[in-house]
Formats: sequence, structure tokens, C-alpha cells
Amino acid sequence: MTRDTQVGIVGAGPAGLLLAHLLTRAGIDSIVIEDRSREYVEHRVRAGVLEHGTVDLLNATGVGERMTREGLVHHGIELLFDRTRHRIPLSELADGRSITVYGQQEVVKDLIAARLASGGALLFEVDDVRLEAIDSDRPEIHFTHEGRAESVRCDVIAGCDGFHGISRPSIPAGALRFYQRDYHFAWLGILAEAAPSNDELIYASHPNGFALHSMRSPSVTRLYLQVRPDERLEDWSDDRIWSELRTRLATDDGFDLADGPIFDRSIAEMRGFVAEPMQFGRLYLAGDAAHIVPATGAKGLNLAVSDVNALSEALIEFYRSGGTAGLDGYSDRCLQRVWRVQEFSWYMSSLLHNLPNDDEFGHRLQRAELEWLVRNESAARSLAENYVGTPFS
Repeated sequence: MTRDTQVGIVGAGPAGLLLAHLLTRAGIDSIVIEDRSREYVEHRVRAGVLEHGTVDLLNATGVGERMTREGLVHHGIELLFDRTRHRIPLSELADGRSITVYGQQEVVKDLIAARLASGGALLFEVDDVRLEAIDSDRPEIHFTHEGRAESVRCDVIAGCDGFHGISRPSIPAGALRFYQRDYHFAWLGILAEAAPSNDELIYASHPNGFALHSMRSPSVTRLYLQVRPDERLEDWSDDRIWSELRTRLATDDGFDLADGPIFDRSIAEMRGFVAEPMQFGRLYLAGDAAHIVPATGAKGLNLAVSDVNALSEALIEFYRSGGTAGLDGYSDRCLQRVWRVQEFSWYMSSLLHNLPNDDEFGHRLQRAELEWLVRNESAARSLAENYVGTPFS
């Protein structure tokens, strides 16, 4: 079976689904395919901090109602070191902009609901995906769905299928250049049935390593510990996790970390990755298919949203006027933001973590920078503006 459409989208994560949504609103037809099940993508725990621009875009395009109702708006974050918490007033320093805590899986649920309501094609559990003729004016996506071989012919393919997807490897060898940095530490992340112990996120620098207190809802806490990349989950009992969190989040003002049953846990190694350019022929990469950032800056999901916002604008120009300036300049436009975000994520990671092979000199440099941040408004303003996110335009 062969289907014809304008845009073929590989991947039903937030990037692919949002792109399909933006195109539908502009009257552009698309087909979205995904190798995982709907249940899997709707419950895949990932990012949870949305930049101001991401929130504005979701609201402006009609998929922000539940986010507005259930999301937690934050106007500041706290930095914790030497057992003392210091608040960075994000909104005061960044022209009123804020962040919203709302899980990536919830964004995906909202986008899937919008996609199904629009009647747009959305196929889950596809197999054997391959891309062909990506340097022609009618590229093709071939796959198996429900035991039947299918193909999609389109004008453009959007590769939104993540770091391990098929899109980036489909580009001929030598056409892309890859930049990578391994940070040589990982995050052990948990979700716990416990009310958050603080109204805002706490980023903690501690001799034992970094820790982060976050949340997903008024009754669910999201917490992270810096660990070695070779750590095994089975070596971290619930008691050990809570004990280490209490150690790293301890303060002299008596901060009390509430605990509860842990219902999700994982270990993720931190790394930075960029593929340049983010396009080849009629294939355009977006989100994790093109770049990975360490989670310290809370930028992965937001960077994907910025990508597909730029790609949707370029495609709208293409279909309305035949202009190709937006598509031709897509990669250059996105990479400016990608590298800005990579630098900020590197800065936050280097500021707060115990770095491999670091010595006391390095620790004192970290401490000096933390003290500068909490004492100097200009330094805090730079952090705040980057954290809440610069405008997509």
C-alpha cells in the first residue's frame, strides 16, 4: 500500500507530534509513523521543565488547556551549596518570563489527542522503517504496519525519531559532521509518590555530587543524583537513594525532604551531541535526531520545540509561496540556538557537578562562580534569561 502526503514525519515524540499539529493548523497534510506503541510514548518519562516560549506556543496553537490547568508555574529556582539555599528570581530578572513544570509525557498525550481529533494519520508500532530517495523531490518512507508492507511518498521528510532513530543514519556517510562531548557522569532519576518538599526546583552542589529536587505534580516528586556512568540500579536500594538525597540536599535551616514509594527509576549518562547540518536533500532532522544536551539546563524538549517551530514556518512558506529560503536556511537557523543551549547546558553541568579528574583548585573555581551568581545581579540575570529560554524568533 502506498500513501501520498505532503510531509512524512518519522517519530511520534513531542517533536514529530508538534510539527504535525502546526502543519495541520496551516492546512498542510502529513503522516506520522512511530515504532513504539501509543501506551509507551504516552508514559515515557522524560523532561518536565517547559520554557516560557514553549508554553506560549502550546497555548497559542490550542494544545495548552490541560497544561495551563495542571502545570506548575515557577518564577524562580534555588541554588544550594555549603548547606545554604540561594534563590534566583527568574521572572524578576528575565522580563517576567517563567518556566512551567509539566511532564513531557503529558505534552505527548495532549498532542496525540489533538492529532486524533483532527483526523490526521498517526501510525504506531511500525517496523522495518527505511528512507529512500531523500535527495529527490519525492522522497519515500517504507515500513511494515500490522504485518503489511506500506510506503509513504511525500515532498519532505521530517526526522523526529530521536538519537537512535533511522533518520540520521539514512543520510549518506560523510554528508554530516558530528560533534560530541561525554561528561563522564550520569543521573540516577526517580519518581516518588511524595508531595514536593519545596515550591521550586533546587539545584544542589555537594562534595558527594550533584542533586536536583524537582516535581511533576503536587503529589509526585522528581529527584536526581549524580552517579558514575557504570552504576547499576540494583545497587541503589530505596533506603540508599533517600539517604543520599537527604545528605546532598541538607541545609542549615532545617530543610526536610519528604519521601514516599518510588515508582520509577533510571540511570542516564550525560552527553552533548550535535550533527551538522541538520538537513540533507529533502530530509530535515529535528530534536534528539540532531542533537543531545545534558539535562542540567532543562533544554532537550524545548530545543526540539524550537526546531519544529522553525521547520513548520519554513514549510508554510514553501507551500504558500513556493519559497525555499526557510528550508534552505533551516539548519543554520536552528544551529545558532543549538550551540547557545549546548554552552548553557555545559555551564550548568560544570558549575554543579563533581567533574572527573577535578582537583581542589577546580572545586574552588566552582565555589567562586556559585558565590558570584548569588551576589551579582548581572551574572544571575544571564542564568535566568538562558534558563527561561530566549524567544524562538
